Amino acid sequence: MSAAAEGLAVDSVTGIDLTLPIAGAGARSLAFLIDWHLRLVLALAWYVCAALLYNGLHAGTLSIAPAAGNEPGWFALIVVPSFALYFLYHPVLEVARRGRTPGKRMAGVRIVTRSGATPGAGALLLRNVFRLIDSIPVGYGVGLLTVMLSKDNVRFGDMAAGTLLVYDRSQVEAVLAPQPADARLDPAAAELVAELLQRWPALEVQARERLAVTLLERFGPRVSPPAASGEQSLHERLTALLGVR
Repeated sequence: MSAAAEGLAVDSVTGIDLTLPIAGAGARSLAFLIDWHLRLVLALAWYVCAALLYNGLHAGTLSIAPAAGNEPGWFALIVVPSFALYFLYHPVLEVARRGRTPGKRMAGVRIVTRSGATPGAGALLLRNVFRLIDSIPVGYGVGLLTVMLSKDNVRFGDMAAGTLLVYDRSQVEAVLAPQPADARLDPAAAELVAELLQRWPALEVQARERLAVTLLERFGPRVSPPAASGEQSLHERLTALLGVR
């Protein structure tokens, strides 16, 4: 694996690299702004609805004003959940959605490790702990400055967790993972097959046969093997494999 400012190259089992473009400050900021608005709306919606219900049941009034006397129920049912929705939005959704929040999905980015894999829960949680540093003084000033100055457009949270933000190529995981026999050929797998067919005349015979066999072993159950064998047969099977997308 290799990382550079313009992309993260992920070596596939076929020897053909798939490159994940690293997201810059613009994409990261867009994702953050979308998520910030979403979590703010969620927190405010809980506060308003819960406050109206609480005051309606306890005081008989439709009000969102805090209950008098610092009632424990008010904090437990209204204040605490509102803060939890706001501050736990990122860590919970990133762990649950494998590095993608709604904002990241809308911005077309996701979190990966430096090997191109999906980060584990520990890395994602550590990444979020460092938001305390990246968010100072205001508006994620430290984080934004670090993203603009660092080689791989990362903030301190990414440095600590060993993560990157890349433009979403979720199909790569499907290519690198074992494929069920009845699964459809996903776009990234089709890209590999198409690239091999395109480069077929320029590759040495042994190299293209090895790559073809590797691809067919991984995706081949989708087509019936022809009666003939040899290099021409491999090319025909790859062509047929590409045709069942």
